[in-house]
Amino acid sequence: MTKNTGSQSRQPSVLDNFKPLLIDVAVPLGSYYLFKDGFGTSTFAALAWSSVVPAVRTVWSLVAERKTNALAGLILVVNVVSLLLSFVSGDPRLMLAKDSGVSSVVAIGILVSVRLGKPMMTAGMKPFLVKGDAAKEAAWQRLTSGGAADSAAFRRKENAFSIVWGVVLFAECVARFVGAYTIPVDTMVWLGSVFLIGAMAIGFVVSGGLAVEPMERILKAEVEAEAGRTERPAVTVAA
Repeated sequence: MTKNTGSQSRQPSVLDNFKPLLIDVAVPLGSYYLFKDGFGTSTFAALAWSSVVPAVRTVWSLVAERKTNALAGLILVVNVVSLLLSFVSGDPRLMLAKDSGVSSVVAIGILVSVRLGKPMMTAGMKPFLVKGDAAKEAAWQRLTSGGAADSAAFRRKENAFSIVWGVVLFAECVARFVGAYTIPVDTMVWLGSVFLIGAMAIGFVVSGGLAVEPMERILKAEVEAEAGRTERPAVTVAA
């Protein structure tokens, strides 16, 4: 009998997966009020300095992982470009509106990736379903490559997962943009975080029901079907 040992790679915990979101929401929000109220900087300067944190975190994660991450790279490029434009204009409302630009580009990128047959959000969803299990990993490969009976249904749900997140992020982008030019800046600083957290909550609930749970059932059925095929005794034919 074999045992799982501590040498196995540790699967990411819930905290590990939510850590980037907590950093990108809590740290910029806290640093904004620190710079503005604690150090007495202008509203624009406080927004500018607090916007540096997500960009630095994204660069660090890309360097630390030492592999290409399309979504992280896209977010980084949009953040840098919009931050530079905001510095040129000196407009604090544009600084707030840049966050909607990030959401819109990411949302469009996700939807385009579905159209191209390479849904961008799959990379973030797969570890939750496979959980480092070799049988599930093999079943995933069969389902996504078209080598299983339920491949078509599995791919539809995979696409649905990315479509949900693309639509949710685009809606969040519209809300942020409207708020940036209609709501007082100090209010929009924290309200923008509420928009993001609300969008994430909606995305998790809707994508979970429409895609993740059905995919989990299909994956489990494929693992069981493969186990049945492997364990099926060979039929001997009498001479």
